[in-house]
Amino acid sequence: MKKVGLISIIVTIALVSNLQSQFTQLELFSGFEKTDFTLLSNYSINQSNTLSVTTLAFFQNFREKENQIFDEVGVQPTIFWKANETIAIGPSLYYNSFGGFSERLSVKFTVKNSRALLMVIPTVAYSEKKDASLAEIFAQFQLHKPLNEKISLWFNGQFLTVWDKFETHSRSFQQLRLGLSYKGHQFGFGSDFDQYGPKPIHKSSFGLYYRKTL
Repeated sequence: MKKVGLISIIVTIALVSNLQSQFTQLELFSGFEKTDFTLLSNYSINQSNTLSVTTLAFFQNFREKENQIFDEVGVQPTIFWKANETIAIGPSLYYNSFGGFSERLSVKFTVKNSRALLMVIPTVAYSEKKDASLAEIFAQFQLHKPLNEKISLWFNGQFLTVWDKFETHSRSFQQLRLGLSYKGHQFGFGSDFDQYGPKPIHKSSFGLYYRKTL
């Protein structure tokens, strides 16, 4: 099933690269404990820009054999209808190598200006594998400050928490990045903190990251 998910990520990237994307972000993080690859994109599918597709895809691989049970693949395309500049709502189908497939309904809240972005996506879903409902919140922020005409300082964060049946913890993570951007290439230091299961098993990793926004 992980191979199926990895193929899905490759197909998703191929589709995104062939469309006129308004926002496509690729990131590679490599730490002492694991390696992450993440894609986050958003593009319009109609001329009025009221309909868009937001795609989140990731692949996580732990280095130590005893931790490879936590290797993870996830792919989630969501069709959003934009009610205004801040709020959008829409359905999605999500595949995760742990949880299988789930049908979802999400609301996206976005606040941004020239130097900052905050995006929060709360979701309610039904998991086919668990035969249960769940609640999820994904959030991302970006802050940057120009140091000169070519170089900017960036601070990024991504956060996720998932609760089965709205009451039992299933999965969470916190990802922080601090680095420099030069001509659209961002690189620096990163940290990942992961939690798994109802009595959370904690994993953490520190390393370097590279991010490219297309």
